[in-house]
Amino acid sequence: MSEATAHHDAHHAHHAPTGIKRWLVTTNHKDIGTMYLVFSLIMFFIGGSMAMIIRLELFQPGLQWVDPQFFNSMTTMHALVMIFGAVMPAWTGFANWLIPMMIGAPDMALPRLNNWSFWILPFAFTLLLSTLFMPGGGPAGGWTMYPPLVLQLGDAFPFLIFAVHFMGASSIAGAINIIATVFNMRAPGMTLMKLPLFVWTWIITAFLLIASIPVLAGAVTMLLTDKFFGTSFFSAAGGGDPVLFQHIFWFFGHPEVYILILPAFGIASAIIPTFARKPLFGYSSMVYAAASIAFLSFIVWAHHMFTVGMPLAGELFFMYATVLIAVPTGVKVFNWTATMWQGSMTFETPMLFAIAFVVLFTIGGFSGLMLGMTPIDFQYHDTYFVVAHFHYVLVTGAVFALMAGAYFWLPKWTGHMYDEKLGKLHFWLSTISVNVLFFPQHFLGLAGMPRRIPDYSVQFADWNMVSSIGGFVFGASQILFVICVVKCVRGGKKATAQVWEGAHGLEWTLSSPPPYHSFSTPPAPATIEGGMR
Repeated sequence: MSEATAHHDAHHAHHAPTGIKRWLVTTNHKDIGTMYLVFSLIMFFIGGSMAMIIRLELFQPGLQWVDPQFFNSMTTMHALVMIFGAVMPAWTGFANWLIPMMIGAPDMALPRLNNWSFWILPFAFTLLLSTLFMPGGGPAGGWTMYPPLVLQLGDAFPFLIFAVHFMGASSIAGAINIIATVFNMRAPGMTLMKLPLFVWTWIITAFLLIASIPVLAGAVTMLLTDKFFGTSFFSAAGGGDPVLFQHIFWFFGHPEVYILILPAFGIASAIIPTFARKPLFGYSSMVYAAASIAFLSFIVWAHHMFTVGMPLAGELFFMYATVLIAVPTGVKVFNWTATMWQGSMTFETPMLFAIAFVVLFTIGGFSGLMLGMTPIDFQYHDTYFVVAHFHYVLVTGAVFALMAGAYFWLPKWTGHMYDEKLGKLHFWLSTISVNVLFFPQHFLGLAGMPRRIPDYSVQFADWNMVSSIGGFVFGASQILFVICVVKCVRGGKKATAQVWEGAHGLEWTLSSPPPYHSFSTPPAPATIEGGMR
């Protein structure tokens, strides 16, 4: 190290901010990643408590706990908080922590933009949550914000729109940063087809964000001008069309669901090979599958709208395009299964969550295929079957993958091993209760129970009670995760270079930056740092 560099480092260390200021002004990708992850965990519990209110009200028929207006605000806010506050910031936290390490970069390409895209979020969600305390009863227009309903909101409306703009600005800034980092700062010799799959899925996610978030911004701005500036984009009385809003919204909304799930594919592709002790099956087909999913996600949006009275040709096109998107997804599930096939598997907590992710996400995929068939969707649309479908995709999909990744990298992030017994307890309670929570909702939907309602007919009572009990257990069991993380951060067994006990020779999937070789073949044992143990 040159004398000048050493002097600069010493000078910087002397003046490095401490305490709260460190977190406010930090440009360090690990600090920012940590802030994203902590923020998303807080939002996960806020959004979860809203879900608990929903399940409490639906525990039995009749209006008992909250009034219908507040119930509608809860369904609206639960979705917005979970999507934009919990899952998306969590993935961005993972990206911040891991991408520079995985590509051998010193930090993100745009460190100050990185700081800014995080600090927008607390303000966005303060705005969003404050709408619950405004006259007119909160933002009860559904997270989809369909007119004309959403235009009848009281004072909450402009704040809701402003909060959505803020969240979008944060996501776009984060996405630009990730693209700039991966394309410009890879270690020498690391070609694109040698990137870990988590990095690949995030590049694709970043492009989806940049292409879709501005469309949402346009849609909500048009809502704003309809309400306050006399335009009538969505008002039939002025020659507009409320269905136009649905087209614009879902042109954003469908890529959005892939934004939420693609990084989960990357996590599963990192964890499954590690605990199966063999390289990922079909690396390049995984990359192409993720890219095809992203492309197709832009041409299937109107499958959310089969019942609005589209022309038959439109319904056919969107049905075929939707069924087509199942093909690359099926390729991924096949490749994960083939990776585990004849592997020397062990079942530590990350692997348990990853396997549950593959199995349960596939259930969500199958129900999605059912909803994609136009004539069948006429029956399922706006019932609890849809709620069951997207929660299998987003809870046992995105959230389980987040849990898997958190347990997998906690030793790397904290330097300590987490409590394996507690992790497994968290896994089993979560997996059993989440199925008790969401599986009965398929039956309710097929029997005709509509979604987004505070009260229901008495024939739906039994499965609703089962679903609610599952929900309360699932909610409570997430407290175990927090205990696990806190214990791990505070101390515990030191994590060694070889984190996973008995996982001989696995450093090649865990090292950072990754070695030069591609991820399709493990290196000879001699190349592993410190040799075999």
